Amino acid sequence: MQALSLLLLISGTLAADVLDPTSCTSFPCLIFDEEFNFLDHDTWEHEITLSGGGNFEFQAYLNNRSVSYTRDSILYIKPQLMSDWKTEAFLSSGELNLWGMNGRGDVCTANQNYGCDRFGNPTNLINPIMSARLRSLPSFAFRYGRIEVRAKMPRGDWLWPAVWMLPQYFPYGGWPASGEIDIFESRGNDVYGDLSNRNAGTTLHWGPYWPLNFYEKTMVEYTANDGSFADSFHIWRVDWTSTEIKAYLDDELKITIDPVTNFWDFAGLDNSIDNPWISGGKMSPFDQKFYIIINLAVGGTGGFFPDGIADKPWSNDSPQAFLDFWNGRGKWLPTWEQGEGKISENAALQVDYIKVWKMTNAEQ
Repeated sequence: MQALSLLLLISGTLAADVLDPTSCTSFPCLIFDEEFNFLDHDTWEHEITLSGGGNFEFQAYLNNRSVSYTRDSILYIKPQLMSDWKTEAFLSSGELNLWGMNGRGDVCTANQNYGCDRFGNPTNLINPIMSARLRSLPSFAFRYGRIEVRAKMPRGDWLWPAVWMLPQYFPYGGWPASGEIDIFESRGNDVYGDLSNRNAGTTLHWGPYWPLNFYEKTMVEYTANDGSFADSFHIWRVDWTSTEIKAYLDDELKITIDPVTNFWDFAGLDNSIDNPWISGGKMSPFDQKFYIIINLAVGGTGGFFPDGIADKPWSNDSPQAFLDFWNGRGKWLPTWEQGEGKISENAALQVDYIKVWKMTNAEQ
């Protein structure tokens, strides 16, 4: 590790693309080592958007050190109230324009779903929460190897932490045709039926087009062996090769994904629709470079927080879900503050490190 650190200092490079796999002389070979000694903006790009993606979440993703920061070699992504930055009246009557707000000089990164410019009105608020989503694009992406993440989940109602990966180039078409690898995702609630911070999951998303997504064939859910993923750090690992994907929690194998022939056959599809992976091999669409994403989302109407459980303050079919969520803050905000008089760091997603190795050769 000392030699690797010295190489970084001499070369002037940072943690993202620390070693070209073709330079590895022995294996396993560490090619990405992020220990969050500082928030490296050459490695991690902050996505800047009001878009909640396909799940229509309630947060705005911003580049702000009250939301994303490092301390004692831990990355924190902590939710904040938009009303701490803008007035509460602004949420229901103002215009929030994110063009040019990224501290790196970049502009808004996702315009879909009014992601760059949104007008508030009394029944459809501007996103009431600030959070962060960091990605290793364009600094680092990889195909095949082992990725390991040591992290602690947030505690707080309706928080949705995740570390996951998306394809660098989407060669097979738009989501989910080019795939998605969710290393982990969880929920911050202490109590929400069988869904809470005691539970987490690992999932592959894939399918020829939206909404044909066969993720249920490639997902596993599990429970913390020490009570809650919000109580202590755990290690998630994905071993990804040209023949299979295996996911582990604290070195315990949770799922092996082997499509046998290919994912088209694995899905049971026929020639009635076009196969976007026809030119690929066994692991298509998971045979290309993916980059890493770290984010903390909040709520949303896409179904990750199902209706009809506990005292959820909004419904997924409500035309004013943002307002309903905000009006319910008397119940969920105390679970974020946890008696501290402000939002607690215990409501933050905390990431200790992310490491990637090539395991047997420069390709695998």
